[in-house]
Amino acid sequence: MEQHKAHIIALLEKGKRHDGRDAMEYRPMSIELNPVHRANGSARVKIGNTEVIVGVKLDVDVPFPDTPEEGILMVNAELMPMANPDFEPGPPRPESIEISRVVDRGIRESGCIDFGKLCIKPKEKVWMVFVDIYPINDDGNLLDASAIAAVAALKNTVFPKYDEKEDMVLYKEHTKKKLELEFTPVLTTFGKVGGYLFADFDLLEQHSMDARLSLSSLPDGKIAAMQKGGTGTFTEEEVLNLVDLAIEKGKEVRKLLK
Repeated sequence: MEQHKAHIIALLEKGKRHDGRDAMEYRPMSIELNPVHRANGSARVKIGNTEVIVGVKLDVDVPFPDTPEEGILMVNAELMPMANPDFEPGPPRPESIEISRVVDRGIRESGCIDFGKLCIKPKEKVWMVFVDIYPINDDGNLLDASAIAAVAALKNTVFPKYDEKEDMVLYKEHTKKKLELEFTPVLTTFGKVGGYLFADFDLLEQHSMDARLSLSSLPDGKIAAMQKGGTGTFTEEEVLNLVDLAIEKGKEVRKLLK
């Protein structure tokens, strides 16, 4: 692994990557809507060889006591061995928990969902939004792929029919009412190794990184959430630079999401 790290650093010194990309260049990205027809909303995102499917399910339940008039968001990432042999079945891994939290935070803190509109009856019934993340192939940067797929799935989510008299959600009957997103947050994650910064790391680069920084940007140029990983550090100047880059990368991804 040290040899790989030295090779990656040597290339970054020349402004290149081992796959020929520039430091801030993303791998080819594609977004497919509604690959899972039985879900209320779904999306498949590919970034290079990294592939993630996200499904959204809407259900009705009792609101949390501290937010009696707001709907609920629940994000879960399932890391399966078919995506990466390092993943093992069983209780959620730290990586799974981190992906869930980072994706959740990027959506929640952006304010793109008005949870007040998900209230059916205060203190009694609200809509719950379940976002389930399933990596199909892990070749690095699952955070960005998962977050982009989650937003894409939410953007095309429709409500199932709800029978208020019977207090029953009819999952097989979709309405024409869509889940409203006020705008589109985009997560962009950067890696750092040997003092060099780069975007959209593949698995080889991911294993060599000293640190990473994920930023969720909004269309108005603001940052809604930020998450650092790894043992390395970022200078103030580097963080400010990555904020600007995240905003620019967010604009590029939004064009695909439209």
